[in-house]
Amino acid sequence: MTTRDVRADDGLAWVLTPLLELPGVRHAVIATGDGLVEGSSPGLGRASAERVAAMTATLHAAARAFTTSFTDEEAPGLQQTVVESKEGFAIVVPAGQNTSLALFADPEAQLGNIAYQMQVQVAALARAMAAPARQPDAAATP
Repeated sequence: MTTRDVRADDGLAWVLTPLLELPGVRHAVIATGDGLVEGSSPGLGRASAERVAAMTATLHAAARAFTTSFTDEEAPGLQQTVVESKEGFAIVVPAGQNTSLALFADPEAQLGNIAYQMQVQVAALARAMAAPARQPDAAATP
């Protein structure tokens, strides 16, 4: 198994590395709630990553509205949205405030392993985003 590097210019893309190492995972994107790319896998071109991010926001909004239609819950707590096609699986999970993690995997991929690792990476992202900013050492300042 080889590690695929994520784009260096994508600040949160480190979250994707363990996901991209899973068998059958083709691409992954971190997207904001309004459809902007926060990080993407290297094999996915910029234009494709931007389309995926926009569709991730749309898909998540539709899934919330769909769930609300069935349950009358105003703000349903989505855990994941899965789209299955003959080409594979598109999976979207919430990844914190106004952020989602989207992934595309082959039809033969082990969805249980992928879903688990997505949750592990979401937790790591939450910890990283909650960490306080580093302050300069007082002794190091002149």
